[in-house]
Amino acid sequence: MQETQQGEDHGYMLEALAEARRAETLAEVPIGAVIVHQGEIIARAHNRREVDQDPTAHAELLAIRQAAEVLGSWRLLDCSLYVTLEPCVMCMGAIILSRIPRLVYACRDPRAGAVGSIYELHRDERFNHRVEVVEGVLREECSDVLREFFRQLRERKKAAR
Repeated sequence: MQETQQGEDHGYMLEALAEARRAETLAEVPIGAVIVHQGEIIARAHNRREVDQDPTAHAELLAIRQAAEVLGSWRLLDCSLYVTLEPCVMCMGAIILSRIPRLVYACRDPRAGAVGSIYELHRDERFNHRVEVVEGVLREECSDVLREFFRQLRERKKAAR
């Protein structure tokens, strides 16, 4: 059973990584997310903050909104969220509030992560919902995409001086 789950996690994270690459083509920070319900991807999104000029247009929030519309409910029970980077406080709050029971993410965000790097919102017993967390699925691949994006961004800024 555990091997099957790991294989499924890997496959769904590849889908989230494909979303991250879509963000990159828009000059967005390459973060992607998918939401799975009963073995089917019901939502997929990538960062759109720059394109939409919306500070809340994170991949996770866009996917959560889409999944709620598909299911016709704000309660995303029996869903798993796959995201290429550890969620921030805003996104982790939305995950908790939407009752997503399972979060799978690839790599940590030491500057804004709310699932272990800076905060551990999923462990806060004051919330009425618990989230199972799986960390590290496709860590290297997702880290490489982010690292390369920021390396190229620094080079472009340096060349523009």
